[in-house]
This record gives sequence, structure tokens and C-alpha cells, in this order.
Amino acid sequence: MHNCLSHEKCIEEAVNTAESLCRDRGLRFTDLRRKVLEMVWESHGPAKAYDILDKLKGKSWSAKPPTVYRALDFLLQNGFVHKLSSINSFIGCSHPSKHSQCYFLICSGCSDVKECCNSELSNAIQNTGGKNNFIPQQITLEIAGKCGDCI
Repeated sequence: MHNCLSHEKCIEEAVNTAESLCRDRGLRFTDLRRKVLEMVWESHGPAKAYDILDKLKGKSWSAKPPTVYRALDFLLQNGFVHKLSSINSFIGCSHPSKHSQCYFLICSGCSDVKECCNSELSNAIQNTGGKNNFIPQQITLEIAGKCGDCI
């Protein structure tokens, strides 16, 4: 479902964007945060925290669950990754400075995930919130189904 022509380029762009936004926001983009972001982007697919932890073992960092979760929390809070609650995984965000309302198509066949943006859907959610005296602050919609390759 994703359209990647050069995977290394995707990772490089994600890291460069994160570095730039952290610099602009006065945040520390540590080597560990960088490495975790690269690992999330490695396959364009969902990455589980414990898989990242296993990959970090043997590297220079003290690879323990709190270490990985702190790095993921930082990346999540700053819009560099999204959490997919239904499959307990993380996926890189290709446009962290644009908005916080994303929708995900998750293939139950091959586990591929596609991030989508739809202003009409965002507006409908905002309007529904307003009619119910509720202000949505972060919207993540996960839609399970089958991609064209798995149908």
C-alpha cells in the first residue's frame, strides 16, 4: 500500500525532518531517539516496541523497556511517529509538522499500513465534537480490512 521508491531516502527524510523540527522547537534529538526513529521507519510497516528493544540490544545504549518507551513517547509527542493501538505498534509519520489528524488503513492479510489524510473526515469529526460540547485534540482512526494485494 505504500509508495516507496528509495527506502533509505525515506529514512533519511524522516530523520532530517525530525532534526530540523527539534532544532526549531529547542528539543534534544538524541542518538537514541534518532536510532529508534530509524528503526520505526525501517520497513514502512508497524514496529513493536519489543522488536525495537531486541534490535537495540548489543548497541551502545542500555536497552531496557523504559528506555525504548521513553524514546517512543518523545517521538509520539512530537508527531514523528503514530501509535496504532489496535495492533500495539508504531509507524513513522511522513508529515509531522502538518497536522495531528491521521487515518490508517491496516491490512489484516499482509499487515501493511497506509497513512491517509482526509479533510472532509477531519471536519466531520470536529463538527461532531462541537455538537457534543467536546473538542477533539488528537484523532487517530484505524480501519482494518484487506489491501488490493490481499483481496
